[in-house]
Amino acid sequence: MDFEKYFDKKAITGRVQRAIAAETAQALKQFCEQEQEFAQAIEQSEKSFQDCLDAVAKNAGQSISDFKAYSQAAKFYFPGATVHFRMEIDLIGDADAVAPAQNGTRTLSAVFHNLTDW
Repeated sequence: MDFEKYFDKKAITGRVQRAIAAETAQALKQFCEQEQEFAQAIEQSEKSFQDCLDAVAKNAGQSISDFKAYSQAAKFYFPGATVHFRMEIDLIGDADAVAPAQNGTRTLSAVFHNLTDW
């Protein structure tokens, strides 16, 4: 399946759907690269990307977090799927390039599991 064509955002309609289309498409493409079975589920679903975005937008209200949008989009194609999120902060950041002699990099991590249950 040509996922670039499938996830084409040009024909997407709806205010919320257009707002979340690009980033949701990117996340779903990455999920397809990570898990062949997920890619196969999309191919065999006979559902469009617009259908997916419509389902996600239906539960959005006035706004929706990226985490929730990606989780709902994944579940649209693969109902048993759980999306795990990992975020890290680098306290040195760009300052490391200025002062390489002080390379005692410290990071803080937060791992979110199944945020849709909150």
